[in-house]
Formats: sequence, C-alpha cells, structure tokens
Amino acid sequence: MSEEQTTAAATTEDCQQETENPAQEIEGANNPEEQQEEKQAEPEAQQEEKQPEPEAQQAEKQAEPEVQQEEKQPEPQQQQQDQRPEQTDVMPKNGSAPQTEEGDPLCRFKSIPLSEFHLKQTVPVEGSDGARASPCLYKGQIIHYLEPEVRTLHDVFLRGLKASKGGPCVGWRPGPDQGFKWITYQQVLDRVQHFGSGLLLEGATADPSQFIGIFSQNRVEWKITEQACNSYSMVIVTLYDTLGPSAIEHIVKQCELQFIVVDTNKKTATLLNCIKEGKFNIKVIIVVGTIDDDNKKLADECGVKVMTFSEVEENGKANLKDFVPPKPDDLNTICYTSGTTGQPKGVMLTHGNIVANQSGVYGTGKKEFMYVDNNDVYISYLPLAHIFERLLAVQMQFVGASMGYYQGNVKLLLDDIAVLRPTCFPMVPRLVNRIYDKIHAGVAGSSIKKFLLDKAHKSKLAKLRKGVVTRSSIWDSLVFKKIQNLVGGRVRFCITGAAPVSPDVLNFMRCALGIYFTEGYGQTESCCGISITVPGDYESGSVGTPVLCNHLKLVDVPEKNYFAKDGVGEICAKGANIFKGYYKDEEKTKEALDEDGWLHTGDVGKWLPNGSLKIIDRKKHIFKLSQGEYIAPEKIEQVLVQSPAVAQAFLYGESLKSSVVAIIIPDPEALCGWCSSKGENGSYEELCGKESVNKLILDDICALGKLRGLLGFELPKKIHLDTELFSVENDLLTPTFKTKRPQIQKKYKEEIEKLYEGLQ
Repeated sequence: MSEEQTTAAATTEDCQQETENPAQEIEGANNPEEQQEEKQAEPEAQQEEKQPEPEAQQAEKQAEPEVQQEEKQPEPQQQQQDQRPEQTDVMPKNGSAPQTEEGDPLCRFKSIPLSEFHLKQTVPVEGSDGARASPCLYKGQIIHYLEPEVRTLHDVFLRGLKASKGGPCVGWRPGPDQGFKWITYQQVLDRVQHFGSGLLLEGATADPSQFIGIFSQNRVEWKITEQACNSYSMVIVTLYDTLGPSAIEHIVKQCELQFIVVDTNKKTATLLNCIKEGKFNIKVIIVVGTIDDDNKKLADECGVKVMTFSEVEENGKANLKDFVPPKPDDLNTICYTSGTTGQPKGVMLTHGNIVANQSGVYGTGKKEFMYVDNNDVYISYLPLAHIFERLLAVQMQFVGASMGYYQGNVKLLLDDIAVLRPTCFPMVPRLVNRIYDKIHAGVAGSSIKKFLLDKAHKSKLAKLRKGVVTRSSIWDSLVFKKIQNLVGGRVRFCITGAAPVSPDVLNFMRCALGIYFTEGYGQTESCCGISITVPGDYESGSVGTPVLCNHLKLVDVPEKNYFAKDGVGEICAKGANIFKGYYKDEEKTKEALDEDGWLHTGDVGKWLPNGSLKIIDRKKHIFKLSQGEYIAPEKIEQVLVQSPAVAQAFLYGESLKSSVVAIIIPDPEALCGWCSSKGENGSYEELCGKESVNKLILDDICALGKLRGLLGFELPKKIHLDTELFSVENDLLTPTFKTKRPQIQKKYKEEIEKLYEGLQ
C-alpha cells in the first residue's frame, strides 16, 4: 500500500550505519549458497526445541506476573502452527466469508471464488460517474467495519485481547544474543491504563483535542503510548528523525505539542535545544530509559519537565483512571507525509478511517491470501511513523497475533528474523529488489548455480501461471529452501507497498518463497490501501481490485491526452477510509479532495480487461521535449534500475532538447562482478570512472528499455556515473524513498549540462 510512488535501491554505505528506517537496507541477504543458512539453522533448531505447551497450559502460564513471563520467554503459540490452514498447492476456491443480505449494510460483503475473482476484479457502481467497486460488495455498498462492535482502535485491541486467548502481544530482544521476551495482550492493556492515567496526572486531557507526540523507533513503549491515546480518546502525532530538523520544528509548532515521548537522550537533547533557542515550547518530555545529567540540566534551564516512561507508568498505576473510549468519528492520528518540496503535511485520520481500511483490506481475502489469526507472528521493523506499518499492526491486533519488534539496528535485522521466525513479513519495494538482486548476484559467478536457479524459477513460474503456489516441490528442497530461510523459514504471508515493483521481480519472489506475495497500492491520505492484488493475476502488472471500503474512478488528464472514456485517467478514491484533510492547511486539502469527497491521487491508471487497475504514469513529474513528446521519468527509471549493474537512476530532460539524459548510480555490490564478466576489472570507484564502463551500462539499460517497450526518445542518450547513492541522509530521497527531483537536479546541474553538450 504505497504511500507514494517511488523507487530506490539500497547502498553499501547504508549497511555501515544504524538507521531509523530499515527499509533502506537488509544487511546480509547475500547469495543463498553461503553462511546465512548456517546462521539461521541454529536459532531455528533452538526454536523447535522450545515448543510451548498446549493452549490451555499456555494461557494459564501467561496469566502469571510479568516478571515470570519475561523469564520464561514464551514462544508465540508455535505449537498451534499445524492448526493453521497449510499453504495450499492449488489456488483456493472460496472467497471472503459471506455475509447475509439481512446483516448490517455497513459490514456485509459476499463470497467470490478466487478463480473467478481475478478474472473480474471490478464492477461499475450504479448511478455513479464512472466509479468502479469490488465485485464482493453488495450493490456497490462499501463497508465501514467487519464487526459492528469493533469500530475504533480501542475496540480493535479489546477484540485482539479476546482472540489471543491469553497469548503474547508484543515482544522484543533485550540484546543481540538473547531471545524474544513477550508480554501478553492483558499485560499491555494494563500498562496502557497505567501510562494513560499517568498522562492525565500530568495535565493531559482525555479527549481528541489532546495531542501526544511520539519520537521513537518501533518498540514496546511505542505501542503502549499509541494504545493509551486510542483508549483515552487522545490523538497521536508521529515524528521521525529523517524528516529533518526544520520538519520536526514545523510539526511540533503546528500541532502545539506539549507532551512528547522519545526513545533516546539524543532526541531529548534535540528537542530541548530547540526549546532553548525559542523555536517551540513543550510541557513534558517522557524518555524511555534513563535521562542523562546533561539533559536534566538542560531541561532545568528550559523549564521543561523531563520524566522517564516508567515514572509516568508508576504514577498512573497508583492513581488509575478509567478508559475514555473514543467514537468512530474522533480524530485518531495526524500522520505527516514527506513531500519532495516544502514542509510535510499532516494527514488527519479518524478511528473510523483506520478501522474501515483495515476491514476493507482484510475483508478482500481474509479466508485465503490475507488470512491471519492468533497463531501468527509478525516482524515489526518498518517505521511505525508511517501509515503502512501502522495499518499492518492494527490488522495483527485485530486477530490477536504476536508482534516482535526488531532491535532498531538494521544490521541485526536478519538475526532478529532468524530468532523470531515470523509467519508474516511486510516488505517495501526497496527491500524486495535488494533481496532479488543479491540472490542473482550470488549465483552470477557459478554457471551451475545460475543454471539451477533459472531452472527452478522456470519450473515454479509455470506452476504459478496455472494458479499453483507451493513450497514443497523438488526445487524448493534443492534451491529455494535457502532463500526461504533468509526470512525465517516459515513466512506464509508477505505484502509489499510504498512503490511499484516489477511483475518479474514479484513473480520470482512468489516462486522463491512459495507464497502469494500480495501487492497493495494507496497513500497516507487513503489511510494506506485503496487496492490490492488478487491471487491468479500474476502477469498484468496491475495493483489489483479496489478494497472493500472505497470506490475508484478515473478522471481526465487532458494535458497528457488521458481520458476516462478510454479507461485511462487520474486515479481517484472515495470511501470510509479517505482522510478528513490536512491539519491547518485548507488550501492543500482542497487540492487533494474535491467537493464530492474524491481523493485525487496524482497517479494515472488504466482499467485492464479483467477489471483490475494498473498504474501507468504520474500526473505530475512530467516534462515535454522539443518535438512535443511527453516524458514520465519515474516510469522510465523503474525500467532502468532493473539492470543488474544499476542501483538508482535519475532521468532528466528539457523542453528545448529532443533527448533525455540520466544520472546513474551503479550497484556497489554487483558492479564489479558484472563488469568482470564483460572484461572490465577494477574497484567500484575505478569502474565508475571508466568511459568503457559508462558505455557498457548505457548499452545495457537501453537494450533493457527496448525490451520493456520504451520508445527511442524515452531512452537516455548519455549517462553520468556517480558513486554516491541517493539517500535520506543526503536529502536526495524522502523518508518514504521518493526521489527529491529538484534536489537531485540541483546537485548534478554541472554534470547534466556536460551531458547535453553536443546533443540537440
């Protein structure tokens, strides 16, 4: 469920640094023939040795005090794994659970066999202006929730408490050499009441006018803070480092934040120094862990109360306050987007918005390809500051599943995965592409390994095209088992979002992991997903069917000759999941939401013959060449980065020129091997400086572009190679990895001018 359409590749430099966003890189996903299997085999064996007791005994043990819980480190109901429906070798025949015509009209939908669903993914909405809806809906009536008694995020957690049957809720690793420690849903709810009561003692109010900021990586305290807001009708506002100092200042000032939870002393110092400089005021800063002496002194100078998280909890525990449950229309969160220019915009989402989207996404395939239950284990590493991870966490809570938080260091992510062995693994395209590239780079030096990988891929791809999804074939044993072990060995549910992924890459991952691997599309403004792919539709490159909580339609983009009558146009969404507007920004709100409540996404799509939606362009980020041809650079860049030698690409053109040029960042890990196979040797830096290598890469991307159907004027005539990858840190990518085009253009101004020398 993409928050923004973007593409990016990881860097080796990223691997050497800790980052708040592990989507930037996955360290150690090397070729499947090497040491990764050995590292993961040991934790897997240890997991199997510690099989927990049957459910009744487990529930009894999890009712014990928290201290004992942590000492025992219970595994999240792995013994019930065999009770979950096994991954089938044929496409399931049943669709979503049927609801009766007499049921609540805001939560009813019908069953459609998947074998039919992927052939007819939308139907016209009667009486609308070209809108289309999921065929699972009754007469096009969108749903708002799955269960009438679950309409807010407070309700969601209480449902999860019951569904978990005393099972673990959230887990963490105290150290690299330790296993996961777990606390149950009931223990989390108790701590939520303690922390919420503590906030009220400090002067917070239990209503939607109370904003609580959180400036932290994913961790248990993040969940407790968020759920305290959910259960006491407060509003959570997310902050994250990669926004930059000016954006943080903008958010704190715009929301007038008086309470902020932070996870490190470094962030505490950042906030206190801003207060000292008069940029904003904060009443209480709550620090996870201890507060260092420098921050205590600085807080005294600024007149700010600084407390530890445990102090707030202990104070609240001694002065308990009843929950103040919110209403569905109450504001739940202000989630800031990261635009390519200007300050981030605060997207206002209600409890009803989020519940509707969770219901609309999950309901689309909750009995098959979206199936999750209280036996499932989820790895939480994508930033909770973004709506994609937030929505997935809500889904896990809805069914009472277990969520394990990574240690906050991307270099340890694979180790966390090996120990946790998740069944649910969310990914973003950057990570999907990275794993794909590393797998192929790992076999490039061996003709035998490459032959086996190609043979295995072709065999399983043929099955995939027949609707067969399996991980029990001979090729799984010989080749793909090692790849499956990279993600813990028992993943059965993967979903990707945040940007487009090549169908070839996605299908390879489906074959390698033996799972459906769903792709979603949407934005923060749509509360995450507005459409999702359906199993069986593996060749179209579409983003699937509308989710059950919204309608979709296409509107004319005359400046690019896209017209809705032709089944092509800007994608617009309307439904229970669409945001209420940008906080304190009426002008931007009117640009995004029209008078009829349709969200204009800025993406250009087309309806395919099977009714699915395919993204083909962006309304913006286009330019016209001297002969009148329109260029959509992001679409072309998606193709160029499929070259094994290329990590990132930036395409540029001018209206006075008839051709385009490109800045290319070669892949730091793949370039040397790729060049060696073509007779060019040297270090990464040396190769990037060679004209002969420049020509090799130019020829490769142009050949690839022609193969992918790009026109001659869409292919770069010249390229410049550089060794510095676009990143959040150098301000060339947004925190959601969308290319900052003006910044890149400015950085490479001289290089672009040189590329155009001699070109028309």
